Amino acid sequence: MSERGLRAGLAVLAVAVALALVAAPLVSTPARASTGPHARGLSAAPRGTPALPAPTGPHSVGTTSLHLKDSSRPDPWVPSAKVRELMVTLWYPAAPGGRERAPYMTPKESELLLADGEITEVPGDILSRTRTNAHTDAGPAGRKGSLPLVVLSPGHSKPRSELTGLGEDLASRGYVVAAIGHTYENVAQTFPDGRLTTCVTCPMNKNPAWWGKLEKSRAADVSFVIDRLTGKRPAWKHAKLIDRTRIAMAGHSVGGASTLASMVADPRIRAGADIDGTVHSALPESGLARPFLFLGKPSSYTPGSGREEAASWEDAWKRMTAWKRWLLVNGTVHMSFTDLGTLADQLGLDYGAKIRGARVMEITRAHLAAFLDLHLRGRPGPVLDGPSPRYPEVRHCSGDTPVCT
Repeated sequence: MSERGLRAGLAVLAVAVALALVAAPLVSTPARASTGPHARGLSAAPRGTPALPAPTGPHSVGTTSLHLKDSSRPDPWVPSAKVRELMVTLWYPAAPGGRERAPYMTPKESELLLADGEITEVPGDILSRTRTNAHTDAGPAGRKGSLPLVVLSPGHSKPRSELTGLGEDLASRGYVVAAIGHTYENVAQTFPDGRLTTCVTCPMNKNPAWWGKLEKSRAADVSFVIDRLTGKRPAWKHAKLIDRTRIAMAGHSVGGASTLASMVADPRIRAGADIDGTVHSALPESGLARPFLFLGKPSSYTPGSGREEAASWEDAWKRMTAWKRWLLVNGTVHMSFTDLGTLADQLGLDYGAKIRGARVMEITRAHLAAFLDLHLRGRPGPVLDGPSPRYPEVRHCSGDTPVCT
């Protein structure tokens, strides 16, 4: 999806939020799938306060942030920065009893994200009020080496916080989840010392080669984060809980497309998923012999449509020699797969999708979790085997030249 389209979606969301502030009947409600241990807490959100659907797994969720510095390379977008700095949000299964809910983003980050959508008529801090389900620095649950690791990468210009609903859910199911804030590639990112970086890459001229460079740069970020979570001197004090042999990656938009580049560069990533992201880095002639999941919207990724986006998936599909799935969710638009679709859904917003945002989050959570459970835990995932009465919106595409049913 184009940056203009993303900005339009954000603009519509912001207008709906403004309406929510003055219209008492608009009250945030839990998503249909809010059956986990956090479901009761959502009901306490004040009127007009956006809230993420409760996680669906059996565990409470803890979260913390890491500030990482890679001194082996300069920043790819700001050469004067001799060290590549990243912010990472971790979600993990936690012991019960956490008290302080984690903030969704800072007021300034909210202000800049709204400004990027050219929105000035709503309170600038409104997105910072979004109610989350994870508790800051809660004690982790799990045994040494028992928790698989999933790395998440967001879309271009977007903060890592927009994958919070997905990260919280995976953590509630027993995964450690690391969402990367790719510095200078998002509209606002705050560091522990108070510095705030903005989007250096946003005004750059972009062509397929540029997007390919971005994907490879993100692959370097991903490998570095894996190093810092699984190496001899890990950045997280509870890193001993991570199973170093069970690592996967997923992302939205270019974050999803970067999953392929990351898997090519790093054999530690055993499985990957691209959520609605056009691929610009071609797989090598030798192909990819690890499991992969495509999940997206039919308007862009229907095989045989002739669209550039679909063709990028088709090219990659031909070179995938292991387990693979191509799933399309009817009625979705690009932002349906992020938290923004869910927040808009709570406010009764028509932002172009034909399906409720909360339902798309439910579908995305279920299918990604089934994919990870299958390939990192060896648990069968029947929902991935074909059309399901439980998820009639999902179309399964298969074959050497994929055909969708």
